[in-house]
Amino acid sequence: MRRVDNSAGSIRGDREVDKMRILYIANHLNTGGITSYLLNLTSGMKKRGHDIFIASSEGECLNKFIDLGAYFIKIPIKTKKEISPSILFSYFKLKKELKKNKIDIVHSNSRTTQVLGCFLHKYENVVHVSTCHGYFKKRPLRLIFPCWGEKVIAISGQVKEHLISDFKVNEEKIRLINNGIDIGRFYAGKELFIGNAPVIGIIARLSDVKGHIYLIKAMKIVLDKFPSAKLLVVGEGKMYNVLTKLVKATNIKQSVEFIAYTKDTRVELAMMDIFVMPSLAEGLGLSLMEAMSCGKAVVGSDVGGIKSLIKNNVNGLLVKPADPESLASAIIQLISNPEKARIYGREAAKFISDNFSLDKMCEQTERVYLECVR
Repeated sequence: MRRVDNSAGSIRGDREVDKMRILYIANHLNTGGITSYLLNLTSGMKKRGHDIFIASSEGECLNKFIDLGAYFIKIPIKTKKEISPSILFSYFKLKKELKKNKIDIVHSNSRTTQVLGCFLHKYENVVHVSTCHGYFKKRPLRLIFPCWGEKVIAISGQVKEHLISDFKVNEEKIRLINNGIDIGRFYAGKELFIGNAPVIGIIARLSDVKGHIYLIKAMKIVLDKFPSAKLLVVGEGKMYNVLTKLVKATNIKQSVEFIAYTKDTRVELAMMDIFVMPSLAEGLGLSLMEAMSCGKAVVGSDVGGIKSLIKNNVNGLLVKPADPESLASAIIQLISNPEKARIYGREAAKFISDNFSLDKMCEQTERVYLECVR
């Protein structure tokens, strides 16, 4: 490892910090939770004096990493299959890059990149750390070949429990590090409920686990009481055709807008009055955290990491998952009582500021890296 130059301001407290060369592996760099997580880590680790490399199959957010000073390595890893030639091809490409760039840490962020990281650790003698961003299905192959990494970062207490109970991961290997966000980037935008057309929104990939179906069904109920309300759906994914057909079938097309891609989630968040996260399962919920940081009134399913963010009737509302009627009732409650919604929004912003700072996440992650390389 290379020592950080003290004159560059890389001393924190009285402790000299090792400079590391860190390689993040992701399937793609399109808009989403993992990409946001890696952007935050890249920014934080660069500020701490480390060299950052990104290995991926590219994506619309690639230039954001390059602008932060990361080095990009293109690999053919855009696959969801744990046994795939893509993983083997990526291994041979990265094998050369590891030696050429003297990489200290490989950090994987999905099941397929975990398998790749495991190969690199086993055959190239490099440290492998993985982050578990959510919940995995208990498939036999995952139990036989865990590939978790020397240390496993769990983004919430619920994810940590999932790793221990469902996959028997040794608790000593797990480090609980909540996702952090750059709070200074987010702002409240418009004051909630200005005008007579409240905007309900969601930012998430269009996947069945995110619960968009239940939000669309709930929106039909909301529109019966508030006909001018709008629903803004931001994200792309395999459920797009299913969701647009449902919108048409429920006769609410004029009240729903789909936005496939956003360069900056702050723009869409600024349009919203109420942010909804109706997931069936959720590791933590980065877009929910961003919405809360903006002071939005939030509604979420009482599942996984969402219930560690939303304190019911304090900084938002929790509802039963897969229940359009409960979801609609919560949304109607907030529209009907704007002052309560504003109070929840202020409490939400304070909660995120107090508990989920980017600096804290990066400091704790750096500690995991140092623990491994030493």
